[in-house]
Amino acid sequence: MRSIPLLTLLLGGWFVVPAHADDAQNWLTRLGQAEQQQSFHGTFVYERNGSFSTHNIWHRVQDGKVRERLLQLDGSAQEVVRIDGHTRCVSGTLIAGLGDAPNSAARALDPQKLKNWYDLAVIGKSRVAGRSAVIISLTPRDQHRYGFELHLDQETGLPLKSLLLSDKGQLLERFQFTQLNTADVPTDSDLQPGDDCKTVAFDSDKASATKVAQTWHSDWLPPGFELTSSTARKDPETKTQVDSLMYGDGLSRFSVFLEPLNGATVIDTRVQLGPTVAVSRRLSTPEGEMMVTVVGEIPVGTAERIALSMRNDSAATSKQ
Repeated sequence: MRSIPLLTLLLGGWFVVPAHADDAQNWLTRLGQAEQQQSFHGTFVYERNGSFSTHNIWHRVQDGKVRERLLQLDGSAQEVVRIDGHTRCVSGTLIAGLGDAPNSAARALDPQKLKNWYDLAVIGKSRVAGRSAVIISLTPRDQHRYGFELHLDQETGLPLKSLLLSDKGQLLERFQFTQLNTADVPTDSDLQPGDDCKTVAFDSDKASATKVAQTWHSDWLPPGFELTSSTARKDPETKTQVDSLMYGDGLSRFSVFLEPLNGATVIDTRVQLGPTVAVSRRLSTPEGEMMVTVVGEIPVGTAERIALSMRNDSAATSKQ
């Protein structure tokens, strides 16, 4: 693999073991189960685009519910509380950007599906946060998604470290625990949000979400990506309806946002910050001009092709 030299630089004590796809599938199955069954708390660092941040996390599984609290420890105060993958409150600059991605429940990994789009393999062992880990590689079979390297805790199957890599082996994003406690279950006090964490209310109008999915579709999607959710909401500033569609391949995902321009003058844009890309394109429909924006951790060329392929099923559309 092209990314192996990068790993050897990052991991002291790394050593090669035979690569086995079946073992990798078993570990990914265990990962999916661990996040739904294992309580823990710890501290992790997050790196993107050369910048670092440190976070505390409390994750409790109790009475069939998964409750999670994340708190950024440096820079501006930012906090998120989720229950079963749904955001319940946010603080800091996250409030302004919350509408940039539709809310969704936690996804269960399906290794049987993933192996159609990624080459799965156990490629080594490492030690992260004082715990023994197994390294799993997920190498994409095409140019439309990024590769992953996961360091899974040998004891619990939890992810101790995750590297997101470009097709050239460049590090795009890093998540890594510096301390992890799986013995003590987080308390109610640990999971209590701060005073600045504002409650989030989402529109649960299923009829509107269904209409979005019936109205819009893409003429082209990367192999393996499927529609996983759709939402419709009112923009608090423009008061216009913003439709959103989320697609995923079981590991990677991206969102498509569609908003009427109502005579506004805009230009096509594309922005990339680390692994996250945002591409906006105008689309002409019989109902008027629309702005289509694709946001996700996918290559920019893939995002542009998706944006250009969006169509309105209620009437024929054409790209301006």
